[in-house]
Amino acid sequence: MQTAIPQVQAFYESISGSYTYCVHDGRHAAVIDPVLDYDPKSGRTAHTSAQAVLTYLQHNNLQLDWILETHAHADHLSAAQFLRAASGAKVAISRRILGVQRTFRQLLNLQDFAADGADFDQLLDDDAEFAIGSLRAQVLSAPGHTQADSVFLIGDAAFIGDTLFMPDVGSARCDFPGGDARRLYASVQQIYALPPATRLFVCHDYPPAGRAPRCQTSIAEQRAHNIHLHAGVSEAEFVAMREQRDKNLAAPVLLWPSVQVNIRAGHLPAPEANGRAYLKIPLNLFHA
Repeated sequence: MQTAIPQVQAFYESISGSYTYCVHDGRHAAVIDPVLDYDPKSGRTAHTSAQAVLTYLQHNNLQLDWILETHAHADHLSAAQFLRAASGAKVAISRRILGVQRTFRQLLNLQDFAADGADFDQLLDDDAEFAIGSLRAQVLSAPGHTQADSVFLIGDAAFIGDTLFMPDVGSARCDFPGGDARRLYASVQQIYALPPATRLFVCHDYPPAGRAPRCQTSIAEQRAHNIHLHAGVSEAEFVAMREQRDKNLAAPVLLWPSVQVNIRAGHLPAPEANGRAYLKIPLNLFHA
């Protein structure tokens, strides 16, 4: 049977280096990993990036059925609720988000947060299948960067989240709570086992000087040239490299704002008695 070839439109948000994707069959669409603009200096949010996605949907007369999160991002806030309010689409993520929610509820002492997954419209089981119009989508478990990362396989396109970056950038860090370099290695081998013609779409690109941002790669390109996980790299070699590298990485600028919004499916914290909402930052949780 011939594999469907979905139409894919990418949107790049340069401040966080994030890609959002609109995947569609010409009538029905899913949006993957939408970005809410956030200025950490002022605390202001904006919908410029998400509005560009919404405008694309409207101009192409697309019905948005799904808003899919590959994981609870630590480097940008999700605009899922903005798109949901405009379209009525379902916000979905892996059911394994429950473990991530419980972890960060404890770390941030979020006493008003149930951590039961109810902020999302649908929790997706590993290997679950669902429809985007005429397209069939499948959820592939891909832990390692976090415990709840997923790859969305839609026709001949795989949206691989924070597993791999472009070959000259490498792989995702594994030092967040619940991260595991061995599990990431196994997740990447699963990606490499996909049909060779599969298009791979990354969640971020941090291009070296002299290269423009890219969103699409291939299994052959990754296996041949990925600086961390090219063919022939053993699990032991990768784990040793990844763990040593992670020891020297600074925390993402938007780590705490991002996770406490994204574990809530993009809902901002509820306003307090004075009518204002606040984000929390734990002091001295990480030590040098």
